[in-house]
Amino acid sequence: MSFTSIPWNLGSWSNDPKSIRIEGNTLIVEAAEGSDYWEKTLYQFQHDNGHALLAPWEDSDGVEVSFKLDSLTELYDQAGIMLWYSPTQWIKAGIEINDGIPHLGAVVTNEYSDWSLSPIPDWAGKMVTLRASRFNDAVILRARTEEHPWRTIRVSRFPFTTGKKAGPFLCAPTRSGFQVAFTRWLSTRTDEDLHIDPPIVDLKD
Repeated sequence: MSFTSIPWNLGSWSNDPKSIRIEGNTLIVEAAEGSDYWEKTLYQFQHDNGHALLAPWEDSDGVEVSFKLDSLTELYDQAGIMLWYSPTQWIKAGIEINDGIPHLGAVVTNEYSDWSLSPIPDWAGKMVTLRASRFNDAVILRARTEEHPWRTIRVSRFPFTTGKKAGPFLCAPTRSGFQVAFTRWLSTRTDEDLHIDPPIVDLKD
């Protein structure tokens, strides 16, 4: 499968994290306490101080982000992939700690946010890859670990053909000291079909 590694320095942060360092090919990021993304629904508040490393995203490309799950331990710790069009039109998909276990989910925002999630206790401590691929007027969101096959998270309308961005994100709504080790950020081929799993990228190929 053809792919291109996206350099960490190619993206721009939506909000600066508390700290950033690079160890080999791994980007280690510490989130600011109280950081999050959410628009109004249920809680009425608007949070736009999360941390997303964003680069232009073309329709011809799928995007993958990988990170280690072992640091996600506290309520609402979260990391994954952010798809961005505007401050009120975006999607974040990834892993979030809820009720003491990791959940796989997505927040889709178009003026208001909605949240879907599913428990994945057997993914705890694994290396996780999130994937986004545009298909017609929508985006297909998938996730896997090194031991688990691709799992479709959600299909959501995301009709923007120009001006959109994508990249890794993390938030720490409830605590300080939350760090995530992102291990890769890739541009790959788009999905061929909703019901056909994309190939797994092996960086050694």
